[in-house]
Amino acid sequence: MATKNTAADLTGMMSKSMTDAVAEMQAKAQEAYDKGTNMVSEMTEMAKGNVEALVESGKILAAGMQDMTKSYAEEAKAAYETMTADLKEMASVKSPTELFQLQGKILRRNFDAMMASTSKAPASAMKLANDVIAPITARVNLAVEKISKAA
Repeated sequence: MATKNTAADLTGMMSKSMTDAVAEMQAKAQEAYDKGTNMVSEMTEMAKGNVEALVESGKILAAGMQDMTKSYAEEAKAAYETMTADLKEMASVKSPTELFQLQGKILRRNFDAMMASTSKAPASAMKLANDVIAPITARVNLAVEKISKAA
């Protein structure tokens, strides 16, 4: 036997359908809001971490430059003292043979010092560069890791 839908039944069904649709929309909107809030929170934390890495990198650079400058000043002072001692020693030379021997000794010592200094400077600069870039590299690695997890 066929049942007859009355207007009240039809209204009730439509009302339930609308209520279900609105509830589903509200649930999806809440879920999207929560995801957006989490994403903004993560982005804020990431940006904060990036700024902290840049600050740390700047501190490392400043300290490294200060150390290098101090080292150069100490080397310049030592070179001045050595040069002064060499001049005094040259003033006490009694023969041309002694002078040539002294000049040879001074030349060898200065050449060795120059070679040591020129090999040390690039190595310390490279170490400083690696130390300065380390905090930034860590942040880039973290960003790549988060992006790969999200994908």
